[in-house]
Amino acid sequence: MADDLSRKTRKTTNKPEKKKTNRPKKEKNLDGWVKKTIFALLILVMLGIIAGGITAFAIISNAPELDHDQLTLSQNPEITDMNDEVVTTLESSENRTSADIDEVPQVMTDAVLSIEDARFYDHFGIDIRRLGGAVIANIRSGFGSEGASTITQQVVKNLYFDFDKTITRKLQEQYLAVQLEQQYTKDQILEMYLNAIYFSDGRYGIVEAANYYFSKDLSELAVEDAALLAGIPQRPTAHNPFNNPETAKDRRDTVINQMVRYEKITEEEGERAKSVPIEEQLEKSERETGGYQSYIDEVLNEVENIDGIEASDIYTGGLKIYSNLDTELQEHVEDVMQSGDYIQFPDEYMQAGVTLMNTNNGRIHALGGMREAAEAARGYNWATNPSRQAGSANKPIFAYGPAIDNEQWSTYHQIEDEPHEYSDGTSVTNFNSDSFQGNVSMREALKDSLNIPAVKAIQETGLDNSENFADRLGITVDPMLESYALGTNGVSSLEMAGAYGAFGNEGNYNQPHTVRKVEFPDGQVIDLVPEETRAMNDYTAFMISDMLQDVITDGTASRLQMGNFDVAGKTGSSNFTPEDRERYGIPAGGQPDAWFVGYSPELTASIWTGYPSNEDGYISRDNNDHHISMDIFQAVMNFAHEGRETGSFSQPDSVVEVAVEESTGMLPSEYTPSSEIVEEFFVRGTEPGTVSEEYEIEEVSGIDGLNAEYNESEDTIDIIWDFPEEERDSISFLIEISEPGSDSFQEIESTDSLESSYSGPEQGETYNIRVTPVNEDIGEAAGEPSTVQVGIPDESEETEEENNNNGEENNAADNEEENLSEEESNQETNENDSEENNNNNEGGSNNDNSGADNESNNDVTEEPAAEEENNEQENAQENDNESESNSSDSSNNDTNESENNTGNNENSSNTEENEEEGATQEQNTSNDNEADLSGTDDDLEEAG
Repeated sequence: MADDLSRKTRKTTNKPEKKKTNRPKKEKNLDGWVKKTIFALLILVMLGIIAGGITAFAIISNAPELDHDQLTLSQNPEITDMNDEVVTTLESSENRTSADIDEVPQVMTDAVLSIEDARFYDHFGIDIRRLGGAVIANIRSGFGSEGASTITQQVVKNLYFDFDKTITRKLQEQYLAVQLEQQYTKDQILEMYLNAIYFSDGRYGIVEAANYYFSKDLSELAVEDAALLAGIPQRPTAHNPFNNPETAKDRRDTVINQMVRYEKITEEEGERAKSVPIEEQLEKSERETGGYQSYIDEVLNEVENIDGIEASDIYTGGLKIYSNLDTELQEHVEDVMQSGDYIQFPDEYMQAGVTLMNTNNGRIHALGGMREAAEAARGYNWATNPSRQAGSANKPIFAYGPAIDNEQWSTYHQIEDEPHEYSDGTSVTNFNSDSFQGNVSMREALKDSLNIPAVKAIQETGLDNSENFADRLGITVDPMLESYALGTNGVSSLEMAGAYGAFGNEGNYNQPHTVRKVEFPDGQVIDLVPEETRAMNDYTAFMISDMLQDVITDGTASRLQMGNFDVAGKTGSSNFTPEDRERYGIPAGGQPDAWFVGYSPELTASIWTGYPSNEDGYISRDNNDHHISMDIFQAVMNFAHEGRETGSFSQPDSVVEVAVEESTGMLPSEYTPSSEIVEEFFVRGTEPGTVSEEYEIEEVSGIDGLNAEYNESEDTIDIIWDFPEEERDSISFLIEISEPGSDSFQEIESTDSLESSYSGPEQGETYNIRVTPVNEDIGEAAGEPSTVQVGIPDESEETEEENNNNGEENNAADNEEENLSEEESNQETNENDSEENNNNNEGGSNNDNSGADNESNNDVTEEPAAEEENNEQENAQENDNESESNSSDSSNNDTNESENNTGNNENSSNTEENEEEGATQEQNTSNDNEADLSGTDDDLEEAG
């Protein structure tokens, strides 16, 4: 047993041990799941392939069938006007000349295949290698980012499909490309392509393109010519060598490099071809065109820019293009520019560009692209193509618009016009570099087109704010410079119309456009109306519009004679560099560009004038050539508004109009002169609230001692008054008179003295004279006025009164003489009586008494004698006065003579009365004498 156990034990000990593994159960499960997953994926792939095959079959089954006629004939597009009336059908046959493949030189074929489809003769309609690269690019950048179309696919696409980059279209395109390859030879397919390809400016096929760009037949094409043509179809507008020579050269050289790569030419041939300047290659051949060519050219440009539409599709796709053309306005614009009936251009070289646009929606109704009638389709368009400096027409866009929008400047905002510099230290000058106006309002600065305030505005607002504001108006610049406030960046007439239209449209921007929509033969419609965007606050648009109206009424465009509608606008002009002036012999008054851009609430017109190059000429200010842009604006806008309902620029609630004191910007006080008060617009909430004390003054003393008298010898009213000497500084006196029958006063004069006079008053009338102290600094009353009244005597009444007085005085003199005679007679009688008494009476006492009586009587008679002497003197003086009066006014002689006769009659009557009085006096005298004598006797008796 022990042995057995030992033997058993030994077996166990000698038996090698099995290694224990730590493999978890989860790993076993994972391997199982991997196998299951792979199997499931294989099933899904198979199902996907089956589903994809079914889907692809469904898509391919819906693909159109190949049609030989459709492969060789194009479908011509139609263009309508704003009323959907067809105005032109673009006849492709006129722009296409076909060539057999044998007529195409090898260099042309090599250039096309090198850049478009290097493996054309190797694939079956689809280039698998190229397709793989495109798939990777699309995965990275999104579907449609890169195409893999072969020449065969491009022929199919141009003739059978719309222009969406979709999987459905690509599958159908590839299917038909394979079908096309099965039915036609490679040379036939290449011939179709070369005769249908679009080469810009309405040219189709290499025959037409060679003639248009080089004036050559196909057999005359050099390597550089073939490369240039082969490079155009990728982006016909961008690679047009007439319009974009630099871009065209880059594309040409790329084609040449590809030809070298695929060993179509040697490197030496390639370098030699690239060394030829584009300008030396080109020799343009012209062709007659139809009407409205400038407008139609822009229509074609806009359609070409539609995403998914190739340039060649326009002429072959059977499109119907709905435009915004107003045929009446287009014809008028062309007439203004070309007839000579409206504008007298200085010479044949000066050009103009005109854009006429609807202010409210950006629809372009007319374009003036050239002064002469169009000689070719897709020619140079001076309204849309050039990039010319707009000068001061930029100030609302880059300077004052951003300042209002970001800083809420008012139209009164003060800016000092003074010597100033750009931030880099370069001096800024006004048009008149030696003139500065000091503090001016933003309204005045814009109206008078001052440069320095505009540069200060862009500096204060900030370049970023200015750039963003302009960008929202469709004006893109890079980099942004302070000088853009003065218009040193390049723009076109069309771009300026869009920017200014936003000011007239309450701050809403609409991109200028000629096309509303495009309709395809299958009924699909693409809406091309741009979306309206908010470019600025409504208060910015209104305040700019209000100030630009002043430019026309009282500013740099005041020569304009506009119709009865609201209109705002701005002039602009650029300058030559000193180097260009010296090089081309241009005088100081010469300018390269002159603009006028303006708008009403309904229409916007942007006008550029200038010369194609400095060699062709310059705008002469001395000859008023810069007025031509304004004259075109006037002729176009006045015609366009005839019979049109017009509105006005509406003031929004965000704006308030406030009367302010011009010198302070504060509210005017009761002392502020009316001449110092201006009406300005403010963003609501920023208007001034403080009343100015600028013109308040302390009242001075009133007028003292005012007196007015008639000066008969001078026939004047002489006026004098007093005023405190210490208060007379800056004080003058306003003299006014109220004439007979009037309650109002009229000014006689204003004087610094204390006296005045009024000549020629009417006789027999009464005048009121008013004198008011006035502060000369403000032209307002400085104290209370004082009034005096004066009457003017009537000469005829004076003469009658004098005659009456003379008659009375003569009668008095006669009476006095009679009385004197009677008194003398009485005296003699008394003397006789006295002698008798002396003789009869005895004693010295009687003599004394008699003497006393005589003395008493003599006293009585002396008084009338004195009165008589005085009366005689008065009569003599009055007679002298009467004589002077009669001599000075001979017309009164008859009247005076009649009055004298009347006076004489009165004198006779008075004489009779005086005789009766004399008799009475004589009787009284006798009685008095008797009384005296009796008294004397009593005395004598008593004495005795």
